Amino acid sequence: MKPRVSLQDSALRNGNFSLRIDPVRSEDAGLYEARVKYNLEIYSCHVELGVITVTLSPPSPVVENELLLMSCNSSYRASLVETCWFHDGHVGPTSRTFCSLPGALSILRPAMSDAGSWRCQLRYSDNEIISATYNLQILGFDGPTNPVVYAAAGSAA
Repeated sequence: MKPRVSLQDSALRNGNFSLRIDPVRSEDAGLYEARVKYNLEIYSCHVELGVITVTLSPPSPVVENELLLMSCNSSYRASLVETCWFHDGHVGPTSRTFCSLPGALSILRPAMSDAGSWRCQLRYSDNEIISATYNLQILGFDGPTNPVVYAAAGSAA
């Protein structure tokens, strides 16, 4: 897993044996064990890493007005009951929420207003809820709706 894995050497002296993985990949999901030998005693702890992934089809960059499918999957083992998508890119009445069973969200004609922070929330049969955030960027024209722009001579336009 090198060079994605590191230990904070300065924190080891204070008893912090945290493992840092950056970036996390879906294949990193699983059970991790830490063992520390101090004097004659051995200490251990187990941590399970769950991974949630958001994928785009077609992959980035997303082009304005071209069909977009966003999928959300996780390594959690229970049965998926519901997937909700929250568009937090615009606060107020323009923010949107979509809920469905399969986990994918299709946007038929993505617009510049669809760019921004999207959060996918997965709810499982045991009522566990996990979520991930994805910053959606869209390539397109974010200018005036009127194609005529006036500029003063000598100024920048």
